[in-house]
Amino acid sequence: MNFKKELAELLSVALEGELSVAELEILIEKPKNQSLGDLAFPCFSLAKVKRKAPNLIAQELSEKIQSPTFEKIEVVGAYLNLFLNKKLVSEQVIGNVIAQKSEFGSLDFGAGGNVTIDMSSPNIAKPFSMGHLRSTVIGNAIAKIVEKCGYKPIKINHLGDWGTQFGKLITAYKLWGDAEKVKQNPIKELLALYIKFHDEATSNPSLEDDGRAWFKKLEDGDQEALDLWQWFRDESLEEFSRIYNLMNVEFDSFAGEAFYNDKMDRVVKLLEEKQLLVESDQAQVVELTEEELPPCLIKKSDGATLYATRDLAAAIYRKENYDFAHSLYVVGHEQSLHFKQLIAVLRKMGFEWAEKMAHIPFGMMLKDGKKMSTRKGKVVLLEEVLNESIAMARHNIEEKNPMLPNKDKVAEQVGVGAVIFHDLKNNRMNDIEFSLEEMLRFEGETGPYVQYTYARACSILRKGNWQPESSAADYQTSWEKEWKVVSFLMEFSNAIKRACVNYDPSQVAKYIVDLAQVFNKYYAEVKVLEDSKEREARLALVYSVTVVLKEGLRLLGIEAPEEM
Repeated sequence: MNFKKELAELLSVALEGELSVAELEILIEKPKNQSLGDLAFPCFSLAKVKRKAPNLIAQELSEKIQSPTFEKIEVVGAYLNLFLNKKLVSEQVIGNVIAQKSEFGSLDFGAGGNVTIDMSSPNIAKPFSMGHLRSTVIGNAIAKIVEKCGYKPIKINHLGDWGTQFGKLITAYKLWGDAEKVKQNPIKELLALYIKFHDEATSNPSLEDDGRAWFKKLEDGDQEALDLWQWFRDESLEEFSRIYNLMNVEFDSFAGEAFYNDKMDRVVKLLEEKQLLVESDQAQVVELTEEELPPCLIKKSDGATLYATRDLAAAIYRKENYDFAHSLYVVGHEQSLHFKQLIAVLRKMGFEWAEKMAHIPFGMMLKDGKKMSTRKGKVVLLEEVLNESIAMARHNIEEKNPMLPNKDKVAEQVGVGAVIFHDLKNNRMNDIEFSLEEMLRFEGETGPYVQYTYARACSILRKGNWQPESSAADYQTSWEKEWKVVSFLMEFSNAIKRACVNYDPSQVAKYIVDLAQVFNKYYAEVKVLEDSKEREARLALVYSVTVVLKEGLRLLGIEAPEEM
């Protein structure tokens, strides 16, 4: 159902193969104004090849192109403007949606290749803050979008579960901890212990030495240290899983920093073998002067390995275990230099697959124009935000539709969906201003607006008692009034492709908002349910809109309630 490609094939035949189908497809445009047609082909680039004026070429081509897909071809200057056959195309599009259901819009250029996605990655024993929302929801949406394009996503939660802070935490627990309190409220209690350690260490600097000593024990495999670390990790994961469940986010791997402890020596050896390590201020670095980057620090002067060493080990492990076609890191833009260095070092090591690695950066989450702070215990907890959003959605339901069945479930779908959509509707590089009131509005570019449009369309189908299998093959309508909605349905796979190629879920978010607006305008102007020969066709169109809105929301990680 690629009409651009169909036109490119017709043009290629008319031009006797002077330009390939792929070259022609790139040149075909979509006019901004629908009165100028559905597709346009500019003939300027053919002037040199044909040695003729572009307007003459346009005229000649218009006489050679014949296809039932195009009901009208107009020549406007050097442009060939083509109008699709509304009845033929509409019935084809609606027929495809009804037949394919949620598979509609799927693409296959991924060819089953694995895509590893490093996402979310909170630090254990610390609260799951709003700061981790963006990596989580952008990564989750990208996973669903690449899957829709034929790839196999592998979602990795690279947990922050190693480092000197765990020595400090063990010290604090040994001095002031209470096992029962930790069991009752693990994250809150562990964070309080961590903060107390830093407060006490200002007047008692020897605590820092104790923290380092306990971390050394942990690195050396001391059983007590390992048992405490494992307990803190398990308790944290249980707490995190509650939040992930609320957002319907799942992972294929929780291999965090600790997982790569025994894999870093190999990286250092490989770098030594390839004579890439040089000494700088008693530390071991890889020089990246040719790449116009600062040196990449591999080992500190005391022999301790660093983030870069760990990430090199992780990249090699992921290639060897998952043989990825692409490896993505959904991490804030402030880490851009780190990932440039990481990819540059792998390239220097001779790993050609480093070209298939990409950092997917994103902007900050702001509150009153400032970055949400996690220092000094000033943490905005993601779970509290989600629960507040759900409560506000519940309040809206009580006011507008108190008889709604499954109120709690719908409030959860709307409240969580509002938070996720507010993030994903923006280009990921933009900073986002946090505002629950803005998120939950039922008008404008919001999650509840799209969900409400979906629920409204489902209600029309229930009232019309319409079933997909009851639709007649030959609809009694010209599709003139429906054409704008049909045109939008045709664009679904293009929006998905753009979102996949650019790792930009906002392409799908913007698409479903636009579709919802076009549908609502159509519904306001056309009496869908009145008895007429067009009724079946119109209900089939409404059904097609529900399929695409639901699938669009799913690709963003958002549920679609049938009643609101």
